[in-house]
Amino acid sequence: MNYPEKPKQKIALFIGSACGLGLSPVLPGTCGALLGVVIHAAVVLALPAAMKMPALLTAFALVCAANHVLTPWAEAYWERKDPPHFVLDEVAGYLFVPILFREGELLNVVVWGFTLFRILDIFKFLPPARLIDKQLHGPWGVLLDDLVSAGYAAWIMSIVYWLAPGVFA
Repeated sequence: MNYPEKPKQKIALFIGSACGLGLSPVLPGTCGALLGVVIHAAVVLALPAAMKMPALLTAFALVCAANHVLTPWAEAYWERKDPPHFVLDEVAGYLFVPILFREGELLNVVVWGFTLFRILDIFKFLPPARLIDKQLHGPWGVLLDDLVSAGYAAWIMSIVYWLAPGVFA
């Protein structure tokens, strides 16, 4: 990997790698998704109830927008489609989980949401995540398979909550 010399490239690398978390040599997507956890936790812990969802939606929209703007740069920089160190899609994917699943205590939602999201995103065994990953390219292809996996994670959490609400207490 070439390290950028121009300030704009350094900024793009910093943002696209989720503040450098995605530059991890091991599980860069999982490490990058941790930025989503930090944003989620900061919103829940720092804001009053009425501002939490608007703040999560704003963060999600900003990450998605950055993904769309920076995907072409990332693919050119790393010279491959959907480069593993470009992790804004994982950040957006994780943030989508607490947007869809609004029950339970923060720690339990983070543990369940993060774990389920990452398993579903890595293995893509539920359709249409694998199909999107293989056939849709560019910013939408990079992002949508993560959002599908996040949707499944929130759906599974909803089923668990319905069957045993104490799990998230």
